[in-house]
Amino acid sequence: MNLLDGKVASAVWKYTMAEEVKAMVSKGQRPPHLCAILVGNNGASETYVASKVKNCAEVGFESSLIRFEDTITEAELLQKIKEINQDDSIDGLIVQLPLPPRISVQKVTEAISPSKDVDGFHPINSGRMLQNLPCYIPATPYGILLMLEHFKINTTGKSCAIIGRSNIVGMPMSVLMALNNEPGNCTVTLCHSRTKDLGSVTSKSDIIIAALGKPYFLKADMVREGAIVIDVGITRVPSDKTKSGFKLAGDVDFDNVAPKCSWISPVPGGVGLMTIIGLLKNTLRAAKKEISF
Repeated sequence: MNLLDGKVASAVWKYTMAEEVKAMVSKGQRPPHLCAILVGNNGASETYVASKVKNCAEVGFESSLIRFEDTITEAELLQKIKEINQDDSIDGLIVQLPLPPRISVQKVTEAISPSKDVDGFHPINSGRMLQNLPCYIPATPYGILLMLEHFKINTTGKSCAIIGRSNIVGMPMSVLMALNNEPGNCTVTLCHSRTKDLGSVTSKSDIIIAALGKPYFLKADMVREGAIVIDVGITRVPSDKTKSGFKLAGDVDFDNVAPKCSWISPVPGGVGLMTIIGLLKNTLRAAKKEISF
């Protein structure tokens, strides 16, 4: 069993990006600039945004954090997004979810300029991804691709089962793994809550990507010998072995599944760290104007 270690892969990708930023600055260009909008005081959101700001600093990016109380109106938020779209000093914009229920996530997503949509959720980027055109890929799927690339995992011709069909991970991941790219070129089965006898699908798959948000869902009897397992799930579960009384668990029953795998990603320390890398890579590409819309 080999570990798809997000700490190792992310460190290498961050070093590579930091060197690119140094080269840009040495040529008189400004460093990439990521702007994040945070609405309200959600604890998890605060943690995620703080991590993004920290990682920006580590690779030499500029970052801005714009805070709003959860009383902000939808119109006010959309106006701020419009202003940022028109600000040439900002390369990438993310609006941290969740938002207050009265604010339409879809309207906010579509308001962000596709050229600054480094989260990769705008319908234009989604459409371009489907056609294998240059685009900003959602950060978590992009991070998984970068993880596979780092560890030189050959995916061509492999069967791939993806569990979960969210617009954030499962759906885009199914497209990316099927595209004529490397990583990619898989025969993909997208599994979900209506899939019959899911275990019979996963147990025949060379690659399994679990992204459904149910701790320890994927059991050893659902995995074939030598499979590659990527765990996207991350859920707080009770634990009597930590001071907080909780620990982070993935969608995979790691202790029992790992011995059967050729490669497996841990939780924590796996895909979560690579999601940040996907976001930073998108921001760097935006700063370099690699994609034309």
